Amino acid sequence: MRILVLGGMSFVGRAIVEDALRAGAEVSLFGRGKTGPELFPSAIRYRGDRDSGDYAALRDGTWDAVVDVSGYFPRHVDQAMEALEDRVGRYLFVSSHAVYQRTGVGPGSDEDTPRRPPMRDADVLDDDTYGPLKVACEDDVMSRYGSRATIVRPGKVAGPYDPSDMFTYWVRRAAQGGQVALPADPEQPIQIVDSRDLGHLVVRLLVDERPGAFHAVGPAEPTTLGGLIETCARVAGTEVKIVPVSPEAAPPFFPLVRPNWPSQQRSPAKARAAGLPATPLETTAADVLAWDRERGEPPLRNGFTTAEEQALLAEVTAR
Repeated sequence: MRILVLGGMSFVGRAIVEDALRAGAEVSLFGRGKTGPELFPSAIRYRGDRDSGDYAALRDGTWDAVVDVSGYFPRHVDQAMEALEDRVGRYLFVSSHAVYQRTGVGPGSDEDTPRRPPMRDADVLDDDTYGPLKVACEDDVMSRYGSRATIVRPGKVAGPYDPSDMFTYWVRRAAQGGQVALPADPEQPIQIVDSRDLGHLVVRLLVDERPGAFHAVGPAEPTTLGGLIETCARVAGTEVKIVPVSPEAAPPFFPLVRPNWPSQQRSPAKARAAGLPATPLETTAADVLAWDRERGEPPLRNGFTTAEEQALLAEVTAR
């Protein structure tokens, strides 16, 4: 199988390419060549820039499938499809759970959950535009490729090389042990998917030529945010005591904290039936801990600093 991957070599795309190569696929990579140029020496590379609309390198060649990891605006998708024309067999678009409506959705929602209205005229990605822009991207892929279109909607992706810090924060913090300040209810449901599971699902869907939309969510067993923190501590060999603190004390987008609980309880049934693995949370945590330590535990951009957390814990103790 010949697979073309559009961008995203830092994390999700990296996992997809690794799985595709293990499966014996011939992989081509399209991007600016700035992220991971040393990775995957056996892959064929095409240089281009989606932001400027430079797809000239893709005017020739044929592929059994294309995986769009870096399509955030409809123009990204539309320009790629125009450049590729009918020289690809299947178009798999990596979307997001942000496409779904935020209200009126209960636990166990599936891929037919109503989506948000599409948006095409936004130039900035933020909490209000990201999901609707992805909806428009999905619509364009489905309109162009029909039964040859596949949509994968991951939940929060976790694993080594994650640039977001969202899972890494809790892995590192739990490994330090002691009192852990949590600006949320410990019983909040949480769904993450191991990046390697996501990569395997994508390749499996391509090999099996499966159309339609698929949730990529995990872990293997349902868990809560408190349970996740305790699992990370157990893997690291430490003990933690979770101390709830005021949510108002936390900066926006605090790691894995979500006010809308049903959005963290979506059904993985369809994707599991199609081949999505179920890596135990312990394994994901252990691998992220090892990776984080190997890279020297650089400063994280999200979560509490040590000083911020200690101040909050002192406030709780003083009450």
